Amino acid sequence: MPSVNVKVIEGVFTRKQKQEIVERLSETMVSIEGENLRQVTWVVVEEVKSGEWGIAGQPLTTEAVRKLAAGG
Repeated sequence: MPSVNVKVIEGVFTRKQKQEIVERLSETMVSIEGENLRQVTWVVVEEVKSGEWGIAGQPLTTEAVRKLAAGG
């Protein structure tokens, strides 16, 4: 049973965007593994608290990710 786990910083993606992540990743997996495995393909979107995820030795916050997404 295929399982895809996506971790994101809390508060960055809307409910609709997280639903789209689940739908698109599921479709991608099914395109690789075949339609018969659709019913057992899992996609989990897990939110990590702001500041509890680090990159390059620095905590990553919701605000920083939003700024990055906005191009700034």
